[in-house]
Amino acid sequence: MGLARMRVRAKTMLKISIIDSKTQRRLVVEGKLIAPWTAELQSAWLKATTDFDDRELVIDVKGLTAITEDGENVLMEMMKAGVRFRSSGVFTKQVLKRLARSIRRNVQEEKT
Repeated sequence: MGLARMRVRAKTMLKISIIDSKTQRRLVVEGKLIAPWTAELQSAWLKATTDFDDRELVIDVKGLTAITEDGENVLMEMMKAGVRFRSSGVFTKQVLKRLARSIRRNVQEEKT
């Protein structure tokens, strides 16, 4: 039931797999989340939000090995939209925690 898309440029690679179940649609993101592949993730995310019949959308970033500022911006946009993330390892957990803190800080600043 999975659809996999792979983009390769020189030694840079990002792989996005879509795994559907009855209750969940999961995007598994592996490799380097850097420009221009950040646009691929954004496109896959937006496409995944259509026709998913009220299933939960989860972005699995366990397999990310690098994230640039462009990648962080896409992840932050997803967070703001309420997407749930799945991660492991110090690197991805710390990036997600930092982005979540930034969002909370911005919301608090807007309230004052």
